[in-house]
Amino acid sequence: MKKILYLLFFASIPVIQAQNNIHGSILDNETQEPLVFANIYLPQLEKGTTTDEHGQFTLSNLPSGNYKIVCSIIGYETFSKTVSIPKTEALEIFLSSSAIEMEEIIISTPFHKLQSENVMKVEQAKISDLKAQGAVTLAEGITNIAGVESISTGLSIGKPVIRGLSSNRVLVYTQGVRLENQQFGDEHGLGLNDSGVESVEVIKGPASLLYGSDALGGVLYINPEKFAQQNTNVADVEATYFGNTSGYSGNIGYKESSDKLKFLIRGSLTEHSDYNTADYRVTNTRFKEQDFKSGIGYQSTQFKTEFRYNMNHSKLGIPETIGEQTKNKTPELPYQDITNHVFSSKSNIYFDTSSLEISLGYIYNDRKEFEEHHHGHDDHDDHDDHDDHDDHDDHDEHEEEALEAALHMKLKTFNYDVKYQLPEYGKFETIVGTQGMNQVNTNYGEEQLIPDATTNDFGLFAMSHIHFENADIQIGARFDNRNIQVLNGFTKDFKSFNGAIGVKTTLLKRLTARLNFASGFRAPNLAELTSYGTHEGTNRFEIGDENLTNEQNFQTDVALEFKSEHVEFYVNGFYNLVNDYIFLQPDGTFINDTPVYSYIQEDANLYGGEIGFHFHPHPLDWLHVESNFETVTGKQKNETYLPLIPANSLSNTLRVELDSKWADKLYSFIKLQSTFAQNNVSKYEMVSDSYNLLSAGIGGTFQLFKNDLSVAVSGSNLTNKKYINHLSRLKQEGIYNMGRNISISLSYNL
Repeated sequence: MKKILYLLFFASIPVIQAQNNIHGSILDNETQEPLVFANIYLPQLEKGTTTDEHGQFTLSNLPSGNYKIVCSIIGYETFSKTVSIPKTEALEIFLSSSAIEMEEIIISTPFHKLQSENVMKVEQAKISDLKAQGAVTLAEGITNIAGVESISTGLSIGKPVIRGLSSNRVLVYTQGVRLENQQFGDEHGLGLNDSGVESVEVIKGPASLLYGSDALGGVLYINPEKFAQQNTNVADVEATYFGNTSGYSGNIGYKESSDKLKFLIRGSLTEHSDYNTADYRVTNTRFKEQDFKSGIGYQSTQFKTEFRYNMNHSKLGIPETIGEQTKNKTPELPYQDITNHVFSSKSNIYFDTSSLEISLGYIYNDRKEFEEHHHGHDDHDDHDDHDDHDDHDDHDEHEEEALEAALHMKLKTFNYDVKYQLPEYGKFETIVGTQGMNQVNTNYGEEQLIPDATTNDFGLFAMSHIHFENADIQIGARFDNRNIQVLNGFTKDFKSFNGAIGVKTTLLKRLTARLNFASGFRAPNLAELTSYGTHEGTNRFEIGDENLTNEQNFQTDVALEFKSEHVEFYVNGFYNLVNDYIFLQPDGTFINDTPVYSYIQEDANLYGGEIGFHFHPHPLDWLHVESNFETVTGKQKNETYLPLIPANSLSNTLRVELDSKWADKLYSFIKLQSTFAQNNVSKYEMVSDSYNLLSAGIGGTFQLFKNDLSVAVSGSNLTNKKYINHLSRLKQEGIYNMGRNISISLSYNL
């Protein structure tokens, strides 16, 4: 700990060196005409600007060294190259026209490259695009990314699933630090709001080399909004109405940057009533959420630091049966009351040929669950027969019972991540680093899902990216140790060595191949080791096993991508062998009339992949035809199927994008999502039927009082189909997923 504090102290001392500038122009490769409002960005320094009316730009106050510069504008291929600073001569950059969407820098991988330059395949999606497709929550929005699904409890609670793996096997990062919010629970959601979020990145496969335990199945990396560009300020307000739930969400934000200082602030509010199906409203799927985000940063020539804070408070109803039909937005019993605080800081020191990055995080998760079981009164199925006075008395009784939480847990997590990027040596880029975590879980309620315990992680890793003329290779190794101390109980140590190697090469002029081999691990969580009691949210009596061992996996990934000016096609395949896979299985007995489920281990394997096609024909560059298919199969060693494996699905989208004199970024789309029957189920699961969901949307950006007004109208499940997703936790009750929803969104730059 003292070493970490010393590093922080030195990180706060700017290194004084001469300031450097780079300047240049961006031109069309064919016409040689200047490109106005093109974006120039240095991802390692997180500094950027845009070209003026002459296509020229200047970036000042830069450190010495070698840094990647990325240039992009709609309608052109993204340009990327490494420049040496100081650089006295002007840069002259030519961009080639293309109907393919602009590429973005991938932040979740260590070397911050464009996806086309990455050895590891990473999916990225902008939050604005996910919301334009009608997503009500962030957990729902990520299911539009190939290979990603969500285990849902109604509308408000969703857990990410990456290629069939979920819970503690998928690590979530926000604000550059790992999010810890009791994610072991089946009905514990993300606890994040999409306001103030720029994009989502998904690493599909073991990322233990980069992130340690709990990244065995992959990583969901949430990128916060960027600060304003240097010497600019931006204010905006956004509001969305959702017809199905009579719900709304709104947020307002402001950010400003000077030469060295920058800050941002954003607040949001969300409320929804019970979601509607073709036959009924699903009682107690209502929820309320308040979210606040802020950030402050400082940047000098050789030093950069930023501090961010996010507070998210949500009150989430837990649906059980179909009861009173109402549009009330206040959850009834049972419900969760969750407050999540995320404090994060990231500091960078830039030397002449190397750099040091220090990321620190503190997450304070306060989880309360209120249940209707203390005094035992009538069920709510007959609420329609009560008069107003009875309803009022019943509400008062709820308020009295809700004064004390049945379940109350506080999870306090401190984590750190220190990376040193060595000077480039020939063809080698190399990063070495250490990561760690200290986590304390404390119970305050009368019920206890997991005991009071302290967890400590420590990891060391090294990774190199090697550039050859016709290929790029990435290789790395890592050691981790996790120590778990249960109060008045046992102490456990889990150790693991892991490695990864991958290669990217161009087979033909436009065909890129990626091949990756990686191992990963996951230490058992506290629920798996210590559970002994009824888990009300799942109606199970769960029994853990303190003798459980590490899950250890080895995954092979292969990806082929063909990209021309008007056609894109990709095929991704994977095979994932997981030794000592941990899962719950009923043993056929009952305790207090509740079925007993025990945590057991068995070797397992998962395999499948994704196929995608994107066609935008010339000269109809405004027309886009997209198709994606994804499949995953999970089996135990004895050939029985694993639980909670998503069904195969196929999506087909027709999209139109236009520009006109009176509006920018006009678009419309129509999408058919086909989900196939899931018959490959575990012994204690039910099969799921196939279904088709139709959605559509239209939107654009207009000028109002010389500022941008963005309007979006979208509709999901337009045929009001009655269906149940295989990963819905309401499936056993036969409760449908959400019916038709029409949403209207307005966003205005003040």
